[in-house]
Amino acid sequence: MPKRTATMATTASNHGTTTTTTEQTTHFGYQTVKESEKQQKVREVFEQVAKSYDLMNDAMSLGIHRVWKDIFIERLGPTHGMRLLDMAGGTGDISFRYLKYLAKQPNPEQRSSHVTVSDINQEMLNVGEARARQLGLTVDQLPSVASIDWRCADAEKLPFNDDSFTAYTIAFGIRNCTHVDKVLSEAYRVLQPGGRFMCLEFSHLENEAMQWLYDQYSFQVIPPMGQLLAGQWHAYQYLVESIRRFPRQDQFKAMIEEAGFVHASYENLTFGVVSIHSGFKL
Repeated sequence: MPKRTATMATTASNHGTTTTTTEQTTHFGYQTVKESEKQQKVREVFEQVAKSYDLMNDAMSLGIHRVWKDIFIERLGPTHGMRLLDMAGGTGDISFRYLKYLAKQPNPEQRSSHVTVSDINQEMLNVGEARARQLGLTVDQLPSVASIDWRCADAEKLPFNDDSFTAYTIAFGIRNCTHVDKVLSEAYRVLQPGGRFMCLEFSHLENEAMQWLYDQYSFQVIPPMGQLLAGQWHAYQYLVESIRRFPRQDQFKAMIEEAGFVHASYENLTFGVVSIHSGFKL
């Protein structure tokens, strides 16, 4: 789990005495920042890259992110009647795959399915809604047994009732959150008993030589590519650094279990460049 440290701030009172307050710090890539600052810094990064988000994913994964997301949905195995919360899902990549997957499944009982696409960044949601219109996946265009809505929300403080969803997905988003433990706790709260938590995230390669090669590509190629393709060196630099700061697969699995989930597991894709994590609420 990422370490947190404390910073001290001293303020003067009206009575001439001083008070000292302690504020926790956390990481923003390789920088150490106050916890109160990280969310805004992450929001600024994604405001900068929102319109080039697919380009960013292509740069960071050599285009393989589309295959990873397809596998992720296959592992989820959506069924009619499911209510999905797709957190950090602003551009709709996971939700659109979910809806298309369901459209291919027989539904003789005409069971209604739903997805709520949620993201802390409204710019990302705007991109997703525009894409939904282009793909014919808006509420007006979907069949009557499928629905989608969009909510700007903080994964650490979800505005949804307990036991609201049957599945929760978060793809390439949890590493950007300040308190991963709070995100997991909220995911557990809003899932119904029997509900499933699934996370797709960049991870750590098990082979040291391959990890070294991947690091060279990540740090030497991706930021310059971000500058050339999107005019965003520092945003891409942060995204690379945030991957290296995220817990290893077994550590994150333990965090999922600590949040209350059972049958926690993970599956490495592309030698561990990314991992699919899963857990159930009983």
